[in-house]
Amino acid sequence: MNSRHRAPSGSWALRSLIIFVGVAGVLAGCQQPETATVPGPGQAPDTRKTPDGQACADMVAAADRVFFDYDSAELRPDARTTLDALATQMRRQPQCHFVIEGHCDERGTREYNLALGEKRASVVVGYLAALGVDPTRMQTISYGKERPAEIGNGEEVWAKNRRAVMVIQ
Repeated sequence: MNSRHRAPSGSWALRSLIIFVGVAGVLAGCQQPETATVPGPGQAPDTRKTPDGQACADMVAAADRVFFDYDSAELRPDARTTLDALATQMRRQPQCHFVIEGHCDERGTREYNLALGEKRASVVVGYLAALGVDPTRMQTISYGKERPAEIGNGEEVWAKNRRAVMVIQ
């Protein structure tokens, strides 16, 4: 038997562990959501939070994006104001989870813009976390220049594409 095709003995255990963790994650995602129940006589009320998709949607509708200057991942004052208001709402709705998408305008290479989009999304997560929002409730993804909000050329169009967008998960 060719030794190049044999896996080291420890890698079988690692693969099994990875598969087990993946299956456990899938199964955890299939659990039924918690529902509120009316307490019976002599029972304490159920204080668990129930996910409220409408509350999450309303939160994002009020402040779903911030914009950036050219070639920058630094939060502008208007972006900070938007995120301050969003953080207040996010702390009130701890059941809501989000994906923060980073976007860029069409200038620059694909690789450069993917990295810049990731920086923009990460800056938003960091800012919200500094305001008391649990960072485990947020994930980041960069689309670079691949998903423009507007098609065209010129600063007015490009400014609308340099953004981070909050999407309900």
